Amino acid sequence: MSNLSTAQMIFLAAIALYTTIAAISDYRFRKIPNRLTVPMFLAGLIYQVSFFGLPGLKAALLGFLVGFGILFVLWMIGSAGGGDVKLLGGLSVWLGASLTLKVLFCSLIFVVVGTGAMLVGSLMSKGLRKTKAQYVKAGANGTRTLETSEQRAKRRVMAFAMPVALATWCVLVLFRNQW
Repeated sequence: MSNLSTAQMIFLAAIALYTTIAAISDYRFRKIPNRLTVPMFLAGLIYQVSFFGLPGLKAALLGFLVGFGILFVLWMIGSAGGGDVKLLGGLSVWLGASLTLKVLFCSLIFVVVGTGAMLVGSLMSKGLRKTKAQYVKAGANGTRTLETSEQRAKRRVMAFAMPVALATWCVLVLFRNQW
């Protein structure tokens, strides 16, 4: 650990704190608060400019475009939550575009594996009918129904921040030479 630069130590501390708080908040409350994501975004910009100047700012903004942009599109089509968009927005400023893409891909793997494991566990403990009632959107005779964000959150199999946190750490370990 002593061979890390000041910039790397700040980077790791910020990422560790952010991903941990976001994962706990998303798990417990199914929310990622703006008071967490906005300061992380701003701190990331300050970090990038302070340590890397204009190239750092460019990397931060490109990372934001990738992380926030991809999740924003998914949010627009109803496949991601607003907190997920903000989570990646705050994180991607620190990571830059390349690491953000790697985190997104790795997160997808964790989501698929985690969701599968949770559904299998639910099927084994509750059975098909109760699992279906918990996770499938209710509608009479196949008709569509509107649901509140709270109802949609209850149907979510798993919170997204935990897979993002795990993916971030896997990517940082595997691609240490890129940060």
